[in-house]
This record gives sequence, C-alpha cells and structure tokens, in this order.
Amino acid sequence: MFKKIALIFVGLILVVPRLAAKDKKFIQIKGSDTMVNLAQAWAEKFIEKNPGEFIAVTGGGSGTGIAALLNGSCDIAMSSRKIKEKELILARQRGIQPYEIKVALDGLAVVVNPKNPVNKLTLEQLRQIFTAKITNWKEVGGEDLKIVILSREVNSGTHVYFKEHVLRKNDPNSKEEFAPTALLLPSSQAIADEVSGNPGAIGYYGMGYLSPRQKAILIAKDKNEEYVAPTVENVTNGSYPISRPLFLYTNNQPQGLVKKFIDFVLSTEGQEIVLKTDFVPISIKENAKN
Repeated sequence: MFKKIALIFVGLILVVPRLAAKDKKFIQIKGSDTMVNLAQAWAEKFIEKNPGEFIAVTGGGSGTGIAALLNGSCDIAMSSRKIKEKELILARQRGIQPYEIKVALDGLAVVVNPKNPVNKLTLEQLRQIFTAKITNWKEVGGEDLKIVILSREVNSGTHVYFKEHVLRKNDPNSKEEFAPTALLLPSSQAIADEVSGNPGAIGYYGMGYLSPRQKAILIAKDKNEEYVAPTVENVTNGSYPISRPLFLYTNNQPQGLVKKFIDFVLSTEGQEIVLKTDFVPISIKENAKN
C-alpha cells in the first residue's frame, strides 16, 4: 500500500510545489536523474517504516534540483556533482545555506548497442569520439558505421562530470566541449532506450541504469593500462576511471523529518538499498580505505 502512496505523491510534486514548507509530514526531493531510482527506493522503504509521512521524488537534473533548493521549492536536492561557486553565491544572496551530504558513489558507464563489436576504449578514444574527432566505428576496431553521440542535457550533473573529467581531462583551463552533432537527451533512461535501438550509438549514464539491452564498454586510462568494467567492486577499489560521489543538499543542517530521512539514507539499511540499486555504499568505500 505504501509504495502506491509514494508513487502517487511523486506524480503530485508539480501540482503542490510549496507543500513541503507547510507540512512537516511531507518532503520534496528533486534533482539528479542518475539518483532518481535510488531516491525512490529510499522513499518507498522510509514511508513503509513511517506511515503517515510522505516523500515526493522527481528528476530533471542536478542543476534543476539545486535551483529548486535555492528558490525554496524543494527540501532536498539530489546532485551527481558538487554545488558550483556561482550557485553558492546565489544561495547566499537568497539567505540559503546549502549543506552537503555525500550518500553514495557511482561509476559512469559508457554504453553501446549489444550488436556493436567494440568492447573496450581508452579515455583518449572517448574524448575523440565525444568531440567528433573520431566519427566512424571502424577507427576504433568496429564496423564501418557512423558514430551517433548521445549526451545528457547541460543541466545534468552527469553531463558536467563527463565533460570535466573525460573531455577536459580535469584541466580547469580546458574549453573542450561535446561535438555539436551530439544528441542531448533529457534523461539517463532516454539514453538507454536510444542505445538499445541504435547500432551506431554511444552514450553514458550512471551504472545503476545498466541492463542487458545495452553493453558497457571496458575503459582504460590509457592503452598501457588495464581495461576495467563499471562494477561496484571496481568503483570501490578505485580501478574504474570514471567514478564520482553522489550528494544530497539541504538548506542548513537537516532538521525534523528531513533529518530523519537523511539518517535513514546513511543507516545500514539505507546503504543496503544503495548496493541493491547498483551504486556503491559510502560505508563500503570507507571500509576499503581502512
């Protein structure tokens, strides 16, 4: 019964955007599409354990979630990137104090159609593909077929991370951008669906979206390094080269129902949900360091 209630409230979030500020039994969460399924799984279990308390979860991208937090239309922003300096400046102007909570780790999977014979690529090959310096699969050992570049839209934290860490090589002075020919899609699921039906397509998304309908490419830092798959184990041990933390942001330190939900997210039960949805729990990563 509670799962149905959660889904009903997910659909109502756009109708009652200010309800959370008035009703302490209701939390609105908005932001990263990468984190939507994870946050919904948290919300459903939390509601099951706490009858009478409700949570609405919607995506739209990390930038959209942070913007909603800054304009007061959500209680928690989901983000697959750290908040930007310009967002912090705007927050201070509006009297908002963003509070950052790292809740999981994620590996970005680079995916192609299962019929594509290419199984592995280096980071440099990825840069050249997504900037259209390489335009045909035969240039990287595949068939004579035009490469169709798929990317998330610019308000996506996944888009920002891939651009900064893959295309720009973590160089703050780099101005490298996705090729103008790249198709910008509104969600990770849209990329998954397009790759499933397009033999020439290549895209990227959080590894929680992986399914047999797409094939994850093995990635190496360079041609002399090991090619590594996007798995929980490889993100945990640091061997997968495209991984990142996932965050929740609140206005000031969490209080009341928001704190109760955050405490659940960081609990053993909450972090087990992280693992079940194919992300990496914070506890596993921290234990791996010790």
